[in-house]
Amino acid sequence: MDRMTSTPSTQSPQYVLALDQGTSSSRAILFDHAGNVVRIAQREFRQYYPHPGHVEHDPYEIWQSQLAVAHEVLGDANVSGSQLRAIGITNQRETTVLWDRKTGEPVGRALVWQDRRTAPMCEDLQAAGHGDTFQRKTGLIIDAYFSGTKLRWMLDHYDGARARAERGELAFGTVDSWLIWQLTDGARHVTDVSNASRTLLFNIHDFRWDDELLGILDIPRSLLPEVVPSSGHVARTSARLFGVEVPIAGIAGDQQAATFGQACLKPGMAKNTYGTGCFILMNTGNQPVTSRNRLITTIGWQIGQDTQYCLEGGVFMGGATIQWLRDGLKLIHSAPEVDPLARQCDDTGGVVLVPAFAGLGAPHWDPFARGTLVGITRGTGGPHIARAALESIALQSVDVLDAMQKDAGISLAELRVDGGASRSDLLMQMQADLLGTPVVRPRVTETTALGAAYLAGLATGYWTDPGEIARQWQVEQRFEPKLSADARAHRIARWHRAVDRARDWARDGNDSAT
Repeated sequence: MDRMTSTPSTQSPQYVLALDQGTSSSRAILFDHAGNVVRIAQREFRQYYPHPGHVEHDPYEIWQSQLAVAHEVLGDANVSGSQLRAIGITNQRETTVLWDRKTGEPVGRALVWQDRRTAPMCEDLQAAGHGDTFQRKTGLIIDAYFSGTKLRWMLDHYDGARARAERGELAFGTVDSWLIWQLTDGARHVTDVSNASRTLLFNIHDFRWDDELLGILDIPRSLLPEVVPSSGHVARTSARLFGVEVPIAGIAGDQQAATFGQACLKPGMAKNTYGTGCFILMNTGNQPVTSRNRLITTIGWQIGQDTQYCLEGGVFMGGATIQWLRDGLKLIHSAPEVDPLARQCDDTGGVVLVPAFAGLGAPHWDPFARGTLVGITRGTGGPHIARAALESIALQSVDVLDAMQKDAGISLAELRVDGGASRSDLLMQMQADLLGTPVVRPRVTETTALGAAYLAGLATGYWTDPGEIARQWQVEQRFEPKLSADARAHRIARWHRAVDRARDWARDGNDSAT
């Protein structure tokens, strides 16, 4: 994949288009040379829940919604395809798509990263002693979260899929691969190193699909896409889509893209994206750091021959905890109402919420944990529960960041934040207090799309080098910790007591009362 250079046009303004394909919606964002958002378009698409623990998407709905917002944002901004220097793609990671190479038809619905149907398969792989092999080669733990076991399930359960795969008729990809296939009319079947590193199939040390891991999971190599750097000229779109062939020059999984967009370009710099879940990544430089605290080692991005690695921890219930207050408890009508409600009290009154509604992520990795609300008295009211919900988001992030600092041997100087819930000043102050480290919110919070745009723009000469990108990053607000060390330690210890009570609750496989 060659890097491109080109001279900016003097005839009309030039832009970079980021395609941000997320779990619940597809977005397109147009950026100018200053890294400012020019226009945004967004369209939600349907979620399928055929059985408990199963989460699916229709690949065509993903593609159609993504193409529609791309056209919408260009139309709203009155920008033509000839004004696009490049397209950058960022995507929900791990979500697994399988399609026919000849017709482009999906074999079935995509299995979403949230889908837990392969948890028993993962337990069997662990019991067979494969855990160390997968972690050593991929940096990942064996979990249903990642693509490898999802692909194995699709081959075994979609009618005729395995036989077709063995004949070389099918293609596998994460969402970035599926979009590029569509954008190029099937001319290119590729993924970048950041997305490949989330599959359980990719060796992050020598940058190749690993035959031993493919053998363990019984996955034919012919299914797999070509792996390319995150920044470089991958392909050109079909001219029928935008009137001209536009370079596709940047690809990164959403959380790696956000880390790049936050300009966390040096070892020890970290960001937390507060979305449905919380995703925390710390740049560890050119060498992968093996976690001793149940975190994930992943590729951040690759530009030319330079590869940056990250430590990652995921919190399953971030903004989704606020959604539960709205949809489950009916304490609020909309997410922005949680701050005023929580401010009606000065503390939680001893109430602790552990929002393990779908188990606990890093560093606990307990699929059998369940949500727990402890410390309730007759004096407990809605404001206490709302405040405990916000604290739970911050406390889960503290657990991950403490593990990261131990693994990396680096003390965090500041935490850069983005995502919808980062707009909550109360939550950000709680995060600074409970972490004991400044929390910094940037002026441009569309960091996921911005990261993809930066990677594409670097490849096409729109931006010169990562240093220019770092200089564009600007602070909107800085939250300094105000809580004493003793008070912080007390709250964290109380939180860990509550987590212990939530652990292993659903081990018998029956969450209902008997």
